Amino acid sequence: MRTGCVLLTALAALSAYYLYLPLPSTLSDPWKLMLLDATFRAAQHTCHLIHYLRLSHHLTVLNYLICTVDIPKSDSSEDIKITDAVFDGVEVRVFEPPVKRDESLRRSIVYIHGGGWALASARKGAYNNLCRIMAESLSAVVVSIEYRLVPEVYFPEQFYDALRATKHFLQPDVLAEYSADPGRIAISGDSAGGNLAAAVCQQLSKEENLTIRPKLQALIYPVLQAFDFNTPSYQQNVYVPILRRDIMINYWIYYLNGNYDLAESLLINNHTALDVSEALSFRGRLNWTSLLPSSFRKNYKPVIQTTGKAEILQEIPALLDVRAVPLLAENETLQLQPKTYILTCEIDVLRDDGVMYAKRLENAGVEVTLDHFEDCFHGCMIFTIWPTNFSAGLQTRNSYIKWLDENL
Repeated sequence: MRTGCVLLTALAALSAYYLYLPLPSTLSDPWKLMLLDATFRAAQHTCHLIHYLRLSHHLTVLNYLICTVDIPKSDSSEDIKITDAVFDGVEVRVFEPPVKRDESLRRSIVYIHGGGWALASARKGAYNNLCRIMAESLSAVVVSIEYRLVPEVYFPEQFYDALRATKHFLQPDVLAEYSADPGRIAISGDSAGGNLAAAVCQQLSKEENLTIRPKLQALIYPVLQAFDFNTPSYQQNVYVPILRRDIMINYWIYYLNGNYDLAESLLINNHTALDVSEALSFRGRLNWTSLLPSSFRKNYKPVIQTTGKAEILQEIPALLDVRAVPLLAENETLQLQPKTYILTCEIDVLRDDGVMYAKRLENAGVEVTLDHFEDCFHGCMIFTIWPTNFSAGLQTRNSYIKWLDENL
């Protein structure tokens, strides 16, 4: 009996050690977030073991687990018509609300889901639910893009999938098919989907032959740069759930099909050191000491290496490709962007990506709304259904939908 009690106590202590993370006091539902993060970490460790045993790629297994557990549910009460279609070779899911008597054309949103370019699905629970609610709340047609994922494809294929599907929807005859108003179209996405949404918007702005363009872009805690992994938010939130700095760096390596051995060099910004000539022309576009307000800079110091490894950019040139890193786009492109909404969370390594993009767009003359949440964390907007329901999820989702309703 005594041995059993000792073992039980030891197991409880180890579980608490694995579960516990120091979190900001402003965060709501801290223990629930710790449990969610611990579950995700355990799943990742299991998938890495499967990868090590050469049974399957760990991201394939992890996505399978996520999509299996993520059973479609909805707190939407409206009878939304859901159809799966193919837009220029790209799978999409279309959400259509009933047509109101007083309107002949409806506003629309092209939505691109997050998941590190490797996880989640437009057709599964979290994003299926989000897009249903958007369609109902806004009485809008929502086109959710099911772009291909790592490791099936790598950059720039995800970008091209999102671009092709969006351009297909922007055709007059396709908009007419869905009774969509060509003057009220938004492009939106969260996290890696926010990256793709920003990159697609930039590309569309350069194409002179387009007759219909998006009215708005709405980016939810977007990942926008791989130039500096030591911005204040990266330094502040190194170990916070759900997206630690090392995990974000790994997602970049996965997306750009790089060598995982480069992670440590990327961590200390060796790829953008002062002696790396390819990076010099981009440095002024990501100077967070001038782009971030003092409340975000706090007392953090820039990490700039004098000598680095130019071979990193030779092996992964996409680290400076604006289709992958939209924050590094030239001012001439930024001036062409539509009215923009950017949602950021304090407890997120990507906070400064969104804040800096907002500032650069604003400097370029674009009307920008920066919606910052002090008590929220990365990915929170999709966590609105039990048992992973967070007040932060409802708070951010409601604010996002409210802005779209008022501006689209």
